[in-house]
Amino acid sequence: MHTLTATEASRSFAALLDEAERGQTVVITRGGRRIATLGPATASNGAEFLDLLSSHVTDDEFAGDVRAAREAVTLEDPVWPED
Repeated sequence: MHTLTATEASRSFAALLDEAERGQTVVITRGGRRIATLGPATASNGAEFLDLLSSHVTDDEFAGDVRAAREAVTLEDPVWPED
């Protein structure tokens, strides 16, 4: 793991992505403070997320709140300017 300033990171972003792809982690700083960490993404096929959704039980009050919020939103077709 190494550290770069935000300016250095912006100038060499493609190289940072290459490092992340190889499993490296980079800390990005601004003004001497750590502001971000860039590293390899975790591999996932979404199964954990689907398990969470299927195992979560909502109570009737929450379900009613969601229904009310959906009903309160009015979706209109976008008006596109004519050429």
